Amino acid sequence: MRIVIAGAGETGSHLAKMLSGKGHDITVIDTDPKMLAEVGALADIITVEGDSTTFETLRKAAVRRCDLFIALNHGENENIISATLAKQLGAKKSIARVDNNEYLEPNNKEIFINMGIDYLFYPEKAAASEVINLLGHTSTTEYVDFSGGKLSLVVFRLESSSPLIGRELGGFAPSDKPLDYRTVAITRAGRTIIPRRGEIFKEGDQIYVISRHSAVRDVMEMSGQTDVQVRNMMILGGSRIGIRIAEELQSEMNIKLVDYNADKAYRLAERLDKTLIINEDGRHTESMLEEGLASMDAFVAVTGRSETNILAAMLAKRMGVKKVIAAVENLNYINLAESIGIDTIINKKLVTASNIFRFTMSTDVQAIKCLTGSEAEVLEFIVKPNSPATKCRIKDMDLPDDVIIGGIVRGDKVFIAMGNTEINAYDRAVVFAMPSAISKIGEYFN
Repeated sequence: MRIVIAGAGETGSHLAKMLSGKGHDITVIDTDPKMLAEVGALADIITVEGDSTTFETLRKAAVRRCDLFIALNHGENENIISATLAKQLGAKKSIARVDNNEYLEPNNKEIFINMGIDYLFYPEKAAASEVINLLGHTSTTEYVDFSGGKLSLVVFRLESSSPLIGRELGGFAPSDKPLDYRTVAITRAGRTIIPRRGEIFKEGDQIYVISRHSAVRDVMEMSGQTDVQVRNMMILGGSRIGIRIAEELQSEMNIKLVDYNADKAYRLAERLDKTLIINEDGRHTESMLEEGLASMDAFVAVTGRSETNILAAMLAKRMGVKKVIAAVENLNYINLAESIGIDTIINKKLVTASNIFRFTMSTDVQAIKCLTGSEAEVLEFIVKPNSPATKCRIKDMDLPDDVIIGGIVRGDKVFIAMGNTEINAYDRAVVFAMPSAISKIGEYFN
């Protein structure tokens, strides 16, 4: 697939590197030659220096022949203009990053579709939604619903109290008894393992479980942790993510939002009428303790600096806060942050990749989730009639070693996948895959 990305910033660079590694032809546009040189050094990528809102630059980038145009400039208006022009010049699909939730309202989205923009995405809104979802499942590190919630991916770290430690993974023995859940991957010592027969659970493992909705509570109990009802929460950082979380939850719980910028704190106080706004530096331990950090049920660090978020989250964890979430934009810091006990990491680059990646697949992909702390991705396919997946049982499909089918949704029926499971046309298949297999798995369902 030929893909043109407008914007060589952190998100654009990450996406370009990721997509080029999956066999796509990537062109990146930016006005900054230094940033273009950096992204060009990451992978085999064509770079075009220029303004993506001009016809000259878009023609130079050959958008008329591209399959997908992605506008990731810093400015929202630039993205809307460049995505519209790219579509008019011949791009098959055109998508744009925005910063305004008003644009995503159903009536307004229709206007952008008429302009030629196929899809709008707002990374901060998606990241905030992930945090809000996780606050309802505090014993997990990630929680994702598929097929309208009929299947769920539950991710958690095995504590010393977990009853799973030392046990062998199930789901491999031939049996007529249907499963309610199944472990589809393990992250251990920074390495992701697609489990096979004989694999043993170990303390500290981060495990990825596909579960029926009705069995999610049972799965969570196996982590060795208990869900905590969040009544008191502190948010560090008046960022877009922090504001959205406070707006959504301030009527349901007591929220304190801490920001070091006095002017911003005054503006936040006017906007968030049910949230207590505190003008303090979150890096100061004594100030945070005075504001009641130790009595919080949850702490969310979403300033613009990964280092600040990690340090503040470490302090919260040490003070006994039960659920600690940190935004970490530097991908190199993610494993470090997880290794020091931070419960959940939020990364906007991975959120953006999850939003965009499905547009690059040749088959019908309903959803993709790029996982934090793991190279793996979870994909939800809609199975086409006469595709290879419909012609044999799962164990006879000859799937790549780095792929495991977790579950199948057929109308109102849900099946946790086993070797003898058969897949029908129009089923929704939730598949866990490593990067080496992503480009191959679509053909099984197409």
